[in-house]
Amino acid sequence: MAERTRSRSGNCCCFAFHFSLLLIFGEQAFAELRYSIPEEMKEGTVVGNVAKDLGLDKTSLADRLLRVVSGSKDAFFEVNPDNGVLLVRKKIDREELCHGSGACMIELKMLVENPLEIHYVAVEITDVNDHSPSFSEKQQTFEVAEQSSPGTRLELHAARDPDAGINSIRTYSLSSNDHFDIEISQSDEDKIPFLILKNSLDREKKHKHFLFVTAVDGGKPPRSGMLNVSITVLDTNDNRPTFKQDTYQIEIFENVSVGTTVANVNATDPDEGANGELEYSLSKTLARKIYEIFELDSVSGEITLKGGLDFEDSEVYKLDVQASDKGTPPLTSRCRVIVKIKDVNDNPPEIEVTSLSNTVSEDSKPGTVISLISVKDKDSGVNGKIISRITQGIPFDLKPSYKENTYSIVTSGFLDREVVSHYDITIEATDCGEPPLSSFKTLSIQIADVNDNSPQFLQNPLQCYLSENNFAGAPIFSVSASDNDANENAAISYHLLRGGGENDVTAFLNVNSDNGQITALKSFDFETLKTFQFQVVVSDSGTPSLSNNVTVNVFILDRNDNAPVILYPLSSNGSAQGVEEIPRNVNAGHLVTKVRAYDADIGYNGWLLFSLQEVTDHSLFALDRYTGQIRTLRSFTETDEPEHKLLILVKDNGNVSLSATATVIVKLVEPKEAFAASDVKSAAKDDEDSNVIFYLMITLGAVSVLFLVSIIVLIAMQCSKSTDYTSKYLPETNYDGTLCHSIQYRSGEKRYMLVGPRMSIGSTIVPGSHANTLVLPDRRRTSEEVRCFKWPKL
Repeated sequence: MAERTRSRSGNCCCFAFHFSLLLIFGEQAFAELRYSIPEEMKEGTVVGNVAKDLGLDKTSLADRLLRVVSGSKDAFFEVNPDNGVLLVRKKIDREELCHGSGACMIELKMLVENPLEIHYVAVEITDVNDHSPSFSEKQQTFEVAEQSSPGTRLELHAARDPDAGINSIRTYSLSSNDHFDIEISQSDEDKIPFLILKNSLDREKKHKHFLFVTAVDGGKPPRSGMLNVSITVLDTNDNRPTFKQDTYQIEIFENVSVGTTVANVNATDPDEGANGELEYSLSKTLARKIYEIFELDSVSGEITLKGGLDFEDSEVYKLDVQASDKGTPPLTSRCRVIVKIKDVNDNPPEIEVTSLSNTVSEDSKPGTVISLISVKDKDSGVNGKIISRITQGIPFDLKPSYKENTYSIVTSGFLDREVVSHYDITIEATDCGEPPLSSFKTLSIQIADVNDNSPQFLQNPLQCYLSENNFAGAPIFSVSASDNDANENAAISYHLLRGGGENDVTAFLNVNSDNGQITALKSFDFETLKTFQFQVVVSDSGTPSLSNNVTVNVFILDRNDNAPVILYPLSSNGSAQGVEEIPRNVNAGHLVTKVRAYDADIGYNGWLLFSLQEVTDHSLFALDRYTGQIRTLRSFTETDEPEHKLLILVKDNGNVSLSATATVIVKLVEPKEAFAASDVKSAAKDDEDSNVIFYLMITLGAVSVLFLVSIIVLIAMQCSKSTDYTSKYLPETNYDGTLCHSIQYRSGEKRYMLVGPRMSIGSTIVPGSHANTLVLPDRRRTSEEVRCFKWPKL
């Protein structure tokens, strides 16, 4: 290919040389060929075989240098020097190359050497429909009065098409319409289109007409161009305003805020300008309230909310709206706007108590009516449906009546003022709106008392401990009862239950009817009366009156009000004095005599102690502090006095001790005289001792009987008393009020145990002691001698 290019540049120089020679010598060869090709052919398209058509030898073409030597136009074509084929070198635009509708020819000069020859080749470029008709302007506007008569002509722009012949503009067409046709006028080679008015115009029906004019050429397929035609119809005031609707129906909620747009009324006037400018207004005949709630914009026809709405005041509003144009004279029309108000749940239910009994007796039967109520709601529909209920967990029910939203409150169970004396009944009414609204009302009900509770004592029986020798007329005890009822039913009074018997102790008692304070009208003596029992009755003031009683057990407590009594030596003329004769030859430790005494008191108050107050010779005699035994300390001598006087003091262990004295005169005699005297004395003493023993046995029997009675009473009380109450004391006739316990003492070689009111089995009561003294034998000695102590008061 590169070699072919170089040979071509060399050939150009040779061509110039040979061409000049041809002119000089006049040797020319003429040959003419004609080809025809369409425009817009692609590069490389074969136009024809020039060598073949000219009759040139193909074998010598390469040497003869066949080529195109025409002017600038030859740039569109080239020839293949090897085979003589004429080719399109670049696209050809006929409309650019040849203006006009005539034939478009390109003449080419073909040069060949050896021998030098010139051939003329004519190539006709035929038209191709490659251009569409076009208008100089895309849009054309006309103004036509609506009263224009049919036949009016409107000249349109003519279209242009660069193509020639059959491919040029052939005709015009108009879009389908009711008022215009198109007409074509031929002027020289141009076709001029016109619009012809065929039917009268009405601006109110259509104030603008948009048409499409299409120019079509004759190509196959045909091409076209379009012109937009706008026709404006000029107005006259021949139409009145017209609303889109004669009646507007609007629904809005009652809670819409002020300033909200309620509706937009819209009227139209087919006229234009002042003839079509509208002004809106409310009718002057409406109710005054409408002007306070609604406001109309005179320009836009917008109706806005000026005041608040309330469905409960009015459910619908009717507004008459007027529209007027500004023509001369103005034309008007009317429409009606109906505004329906939709209910909103904005009213809570209302609870009304039509009747109420604030006080209900506690003995009311279930189903007793205490109140009538009614509920209502200003809202409507679902918003006005009400569900009512009362507080749960109380003995009251809400019972519906035959009439809707009417109820009665009744008791649903038995009432007890002593358990609950006051009820707050809360009534809740809730509507079925969304969201639901509720109302509450509280009724205060007092439960009236009925005397259904008798007075009660906190404890039964009661124990009272009273020291003997109390002051007559002074309070000794107080009972207290309570009544769960109220007012008069709880006002209580006390009185004693009197037996009226001969030994009825209540004759010496009195009770304060208001406060239950018990007063003793006499002083009690423990040694005479250790315990007694009476009953107090308490009654309320109800109708009928209810009562209850309580048993009061009174235990008399001992005081040290009895002085010791000397039993031996025997008293005479107010003084206890005895004479004892003993042999002079007795040994140390000899029992001279025993001073015996007793005390009516018990416990420490009856525990006696013996002491020597006066003695002639302290080295001769000793007194046992606890037993009262007088023994010799040593043997007598010749120098000892024959008679000795011993003053013995016997005292108890009370807080303030009481005492008695006894005088024992000891006479020393010779052994023979002593034996004789002892016989006589022993006989007298035997009589005396027998009497003393007799009294002691009677006393021991009485104490034993009292002890057995006390045990029986204790067992009976333990069996009869409730499990939640335990008596801490022994209700025994001889009970001194001290706790049960034992105390052991040792004196010399003897051992003693003091036991309280509850004595051990097998214990022994010392006759005549009047004390609960247990004596344990000394197991280290065989002697049967025992010593007694009184039980001291704690």
